[in-house]
Parts: sequence; structure tokens; C-alpha cells
Amino acid sequence: MRKLILIKHASPLVVPGTPPEKWKLSDKGRESCGPLAEAVRPHAPAIIVASEEPKARETAEIVAKALDVPVETAADLHEHDRTNVPHMRSGEFISHMEVVFRKPTERVLGRESAVQALDRFERAVNDVVARHPAGNIAIVSHGTVIALLAAEHSERYGFDLWREMQLPSLVVMDLPGYELREVVSHIG
Repeated sequence: MRKLILIKHASPLVVPGTPPEKWKLSDKGRESCGPLAEAVRPHAPAIIVASEEPKARETAEIVAKALDVPVETAADLHEHDRTNVPHMRSGEFISHMEVVFRKPTERVLGRESAVQALDRFERAVNDVVARHPAGNIAIVSHGTVIALLAAEHSERYGFDLWREMQLPSLVVMDLPGYELREVVSHIG
């Protein structure tokens, strides 16, 4: 059975006034990619595909180099679209995110509802899986969309999973059915 390894990117360098989708990895984030690569190694990905966001792409490139596997980017693997949301205090952001998961069909925060983000992300994942029909696949993406997909195919509540997953972390799912097998909520 093939595996899909969904990896939440490493810690970014937060730059006030710069949109999160433009952030690059912090020094701490780059350092955590070594332990992340070792956590991914037993799953033997044949390829690593990343979101086009810099923090995800950088995470993928570092892990791919450590594992000596090819890396590429793909469209629509980006985070729940919050490009119109100003930077918030952590507690305020978490409160809003709880509502995103509790009211998945409503556009609570940002430009997409949870259902819209999940549909886009799942289509992109399906496309990656179809383009790479052999071997295990790792995808480096973002916490909300990973939690939404994992929750969709398990008994887990997405918000709880989202809160559990640190930077970086990963979930392992079986292919082709996306059955959730493992959550590694903290690495490094």
C-alpha cells in the first residue's frame, strides 16, 4: 500500500507587514528540517511536492536534499486563503480558526470557507497523486488544509488536529483511500 505523507512546513520568520504567504523559513525552521527529514525517512517518499509558498517550498527543498529525492512545486496546495486578513494576536487568531472549523460552509475568516479550502486542496492532492502513480508521496503544505483533509478521512475533529500540529509536523495516510494512519504532531 502506498503512503501519502502530508508535512506541515517548518517555522517561518514572521515579518510584520508582510503577508504570511510570503514568509520564508526562520533559522529555527531551517534547523528543524534535519529532524523532519529523519522523521520522514522511514516512509521512503519517492518525491516531495510543495506548496508554492516560500516557507513550504524551502522546507521541501531541505528535506528532499537530505533524503536525496526529487522535489517540485504544485499549484493549489497553499493554505486556507487568508490573504485579506490582517495580522492578529495569537489568541484572537485561534478563536477565529475555531469558528472556521465549526462552521465549515461559512466564509468566517479570509476568502475561502473551510469547505472551499478543502475542496481546492483535495483536488490538488489528487492531481499530485495521479501524476506520480508509483511510490510514496510527500507533500509539504500548511496546517489548516492538512487538518481539513485528515479530518475529512478520519474520526478526528479538524480544529483539534490543527491545534495539535506544530511546526513542523506530519500526518501519514494510506493511498488510494486517504485513511489516516499516523499523526506526528511535533518534530525537533
